[in-house]
Amino acid sequence: MQGDITRQGVDAIVNAANQSLLGGGGVDGAIHRAAGPELLHECRTLGGCPTGEAKATAGYRLTARWVIHTVGPRWRGGDHGEQALLASCYRRSLEVADELGAASVAFPGISTGIYGYPKDAAATVAVDTIRSTVTNVELVRLVAFDEQTRRLFEDRLSR
Repeated sequence: MQGDITRQGVDAIVNAANQSLLGGGGVDGAIHRAAGPELLHECRTLGGCPTGEAKATAGYRLTARWVIHTVGPRWRGGDHGEQALLASCYRRSLEVADELGAASVAFPGISTGIYGYPKDAAATVAVDTIRSTVTNVELVRLVAFDEQTRRLFEDRLSR
């Protein structure tokens, strides 16, 4: 779907974060603004997060109970392990959601903003990884910021 990930009625939303977990631009900034300053305070206690991994915090002022922060790869041409790292973001986020007991999760397009991952390739990695990751999560929602990304997600899902 196309929409605002901060307004999703799910148990957990995934934040496309940077390694510091201290907020930034794009989805990361929007989530931090919507959740309130308590989110930043909790993120400061986590000691950052490596690329391809995921860590959870409370959702604070969000509808979602939890925020799962994951750090996607910066696109460097595709020959530096970007695909494996991006797949790890989706897989680890679902595993963390499962550990939390979340039944529903909303994902943005990870790494497709300032990190420069090509949206078509990222959509394929997202859908393939979500489909192949076995958890107790019952609903996974892909939330696109723009129409192009929504169409790419829909195309990959229909295959």
